[in-house]
Amino acid sequence: MLDFMKITQFNLSDCSKKMLFLLMVCLLTSSCSHDPGRVTVTDLRSPPKVTSGQHIVQRGETLYSIAWLYSRDFRELAQENNIRSPYTIYPGQRINLSIHRYGVGTATGTPVRQSKKTTARSNAPVKKHTAKSSTPKSTASGSSGWQWPANGKVISAYSLKMPVNKGIDIDGKLGEPVTAAASGEVVYAGSDLSGYGRLIILKHNSSYLSAYAHNKELLVNEGDSVKAGQKIAEIGSTGTTEPKLHFEIRRDGKPIDPTGYLPRR
Repeated sequence: MLDFMKITQFNLSDCSKKMLFLLMVCLLTSSCSHDPGRVTVTDLRSPPKVTSGQHIVQRGETLYSIAWLYSRDFRELAQENNIRSPYTIYPGQRINLSIHRYGVGTATGTPVRQSKKTTARSNAPVKKHTAKSSTPKSTASGSSGWQWPANGKVISAYSLKMPVNKGIDIDGKLGEPVTAAASGEVVYAGSDLSGYGRLIILKHNSSYLSAYAHNKELLVNEGDSVKAGQKIAEIGSTGTTEPKLHFEIRRDGKPIDPTGYLPRR
């Protein structure tokens, strides 16, 4: 009798394990399936290119930061929304993210994302970029004209495979200098993009932008002209867990490997 109870108990336990395993597989399979049309952009550090829906402008955002958020070319967004240079946008304005082959798109979609800020809307422009004759001419068009933005070693390489990294991470200590990799204009300086901490975006010409993330202090403002090698920030750990500089280069809105443009050390 005792032996029979032991065998029965063992078989029931073994069966329960199998049932539990099958239940877990079903739950995991169910959680992995999704409707692509209902995906919410949450991983803002490495977002996919978004080509549908709308973005509602929040205070502090610029057309450049919105384009960066959705991996889009700022000129493409400007054309789709009939926004002309100097690309002034307003809190509460709806930016259409759709791409149309003919004509300018109309803002009729469902908002994809709103900024984490919940400040009151107003009719004041978010940012007005005015053309400056003193803006340094950049040679950021290939492997020449770029400089390393920090002195540390690369601790995380560019990769479009999992885990995705659309730039490089450079090691550093708190307060060490962050310098402009090429001459250009500051088109964004703030902390509105989740995952980037205190961020600076530079426009070098009509095709190239660069970004400097996780800074402790920002030493330039939007609209400022900077020269290659000029100190623009200090290395920090904002938006991350350790002091480092996250550096990106984008060409026509698409991320590219910065090490292919920076000089060899």
